[in-house]
Amino acid sequence: GGAMRVIVNGQDTDVAARDLTGLLSEMEYEFTQLAIAVNYQVVPRGRWAQTSLNAGDQIEIITPRQGG
Repeated sequence: GGAMRVIVNGQDTDVAARDLTGLLSEMEYEFTQLAIAVNYQVVPRGRWAQTSLNAGDQIEIITPRQGG
């Protein structure tokens, strides 16, 4: 139940998700070219669904720069 507070790209964020895949869906990120780090460790795409979120986790969602 209930929302849990994590830190996404430096912002305190309340999420209902309990894993990285759910987090991306909830925040409406495109899955195509993302990298995700949890507590400064990059998580391979194949492990997102198995990577549980814990309150207070520092999550960085890295998106490719547009253009260039």
